[in-house]
Amino acid sequence: MEFLSLVIVVVAAFMTPIIVHRFNINFLPVVVAEILMGIVIGHSFLNLVERDAFLNILSTLGFIFLMFLSGLEIDFNAFKKDSRPRQGEDKHEKDVPGHLKLALTVFAFIMMISVVLAFAFKWLGLVNDVLLMVIIISTISLGVVVPTLKEMNIMRTTIGQFILLVAVLADLFTMILLTVYGAIYGEGGSTIWLTGILVVFTVVFYVIGVLFKRMSFLQKLMDGTTQIGIRAVFALIILLVALAEGVGAEYILGAFLAGVVVSLLKPNEEMVEKLDSFGYGFFIPIFFIMVGVDLDIPSLIKEPSLLLIIPVLIFSFIISKLIPVFYIRRWFDTKTTIASAFLLTSTLSLVIAAAKIAEKLKAISPETSGILILSAVITCVFVPVIFKKMFPIPNEVGRRIEVSMIGKNQLTIPIAQNLTSQLYDVSLYYRKDLSDSRKLSDDITMIEIADYEEDLLERLGLFERDIVVCSTNDDNINKSVALMAKNHGVKRVICRLESTNEDPTLKHQGIEVFSNYLSNKILLKSLIETPNMLNLLSNVETSLYEIQMLNHQYENMQLRNFPFGGDIIFVRIVRNNDSIVPHGDTQLRYKDRLIVTGSKEYVDELKQELELNTVNSIEVYFHSGDSVIARKIDYSQSSEKIIKVLNPVPMYINLENVTYIQLREM
Repeated sequence: MEFLSLVIVVVAAFMTPIIVHRFNINFLPVVVAEILMGIVIGHSFLNLVERDAFLNILSTLGFIFLMFLSGLEIDFNAFKKDSRPRQGEDKHEKDVPGHLKLALTVFAFIMMISVVLAFAFKWLGLVNDVLLMVIIISTISLGVVVPTLKEMNIMRTTIGQFILLVAVLADLFTMILLTVYGAIYGEGGSTIWLTGILVVFTVVFYVIGVLFKRMSFLQKLMDGTTQIGIRAVFALIILLVALAEGVGAEYILGAFLAGVVVSLLKPNEEMVEKLDSFGYGFFIPIFFIMVGVDLDIPSLIKEPSLLLIIPVLIFSFIISKLIPVFYIRRWFDTKTTIASAFLLTSTLSLVIAAAKIAEKLKAISPETSGILILSAVITCVFVPVIFKKMFPIPNEVGRRIEVSMIGKNQLTIPIAQNLTSQLYDVSLYYRKDLSDSRKLSDDITMIEIADYEEDLLERLGLFERDIVVCSTNDDNINKSVALMAKNHGVKRVICRLESTNEDPTLKHQGIEVFSNYLSNKILLKSLIETPNMLNLLSNVETSLYEIQMLNHQYENMQLRNFPFGGDIIFVRIVRNNDSIVPHGDTQLRYKDRLIVTGSKEYVDELKQELELNTVNSIEVYFHSGDSVIARKIDYSQSSEKIIKVLNPVPMYINLENVTYIQLREM
């Protein structure tokens, strides 16, 4: 049958993710599972598939699409430090240098060690091609790094941004090196300068893309059967691939640059999803399965000298990342450092590209190419597992926002009492000479001091809090403490000023200012315009609350599919400077500010879920004697104690009133 091999490959591509999910093989990236599936149905075992013209074309298109999406995945905003204040942010993060500087330093060390190791391979007589080995040892797989960071929900942390940026730099630089390699061993060094033509045309296509985006009539053609945006992307890919071939460069460089152009044009999420569906839904799985099909493991085993390359290469992958990454040990703990190094060890796409190109150029044998690819596959199997096991999981159980209030008076006391909940940890600092002797709730930490001196406040931990509110009856004290707190790195400082509402010094420092006069003025105006405004503001059940969406678990999720089962209504979504009226099809985005109303209990839980916690609901196994009782904990079960951990983290934890519990994904 002419299409038999194609049918087998397509069915294998369809079944692979189902098998991975069914047997709960979550530690294995799907792309690696596809390669392993290809090994099973290919020349190594069952020998059911033969590479024919159809599979060759589809596999090439898959490779092109993979390189395109690799370029598209590069977020150039990562090169800018995220200055956004985050409640609950790790205190050490403020001391870490800009992640671009950090990533450049580490990547420079990676390249230096990679060069040394490449010469070691030549000295040992394993692989004589030094430039090829530099490319293979230094490359890092974005296709493994990005999903792992998202799954662990650490993409936007300092360490997450550092890992991502190192991977991006490695992807960009090794792609350039691979182009140089192809030019040198292909048509000769004279073609290297021709690659500049490709870069020029890339810039031209970017300018054309910017102009196209501004044409109003094209917006009408974006949807429906026309799909002009998708047509434009495919045209760009084909043009740059053809141009790359024309100047003697590798076609994957053209595909990669096409992805970079589209990324710079900032396409909407809907278009990105469509492109992902084309790539990861059809073309790319065929490519990875065919990589596995082409691997002939029995023939590789016959060459013991070749098998020696695998452990040596994997060791080189680890050493080339572990030693440079230890530079960040100055700011991060040892487990975080080692875990980050192991994740950066993952290599796949560019190793396959480099090995195949070198094989095509007859720089290495097909057997050596197979060994290099097999080594990359092995790293992708164990690296995510080690990273997830080693990366220190912050204890998010009962995590609360720490709020400190300066002053004990008619304003701060009721506010402190009303804030006390499972979400806020409130402390009150006041002077000994205060005549107010009212007894407050035991949930509020009362700290009596002689005076608001900087050294004393620092020793008492005021400047380690998430939010500091300066609200004494003395403006000078409020201003002084507010500036102290800001100078010590407190992210949010709120200051009460009754004498004036305008203070350039405070405004310049990013301190939020309020006063009774300003509050009363705003309230009175609102009462005149909206008679029920006082009811809305004073009634806990009808108040409006702002929650920031900082949990990647819910990114790109439609509101109709939002699993939170509480008494919550989404009123507005503020995205950048746009105010969006939400509906069922509205997708949540990272850093969205959600304006919600509803029960205070559920609002606090939602705030905990989206701003502080990064976890899923779980099953709890209660061990009582010889019996085991399993029960799912639902958000709607307010009577249950909800236990949350970062996902996925199988572990045993001692808890109050429970002998042992096992936590796992639902």
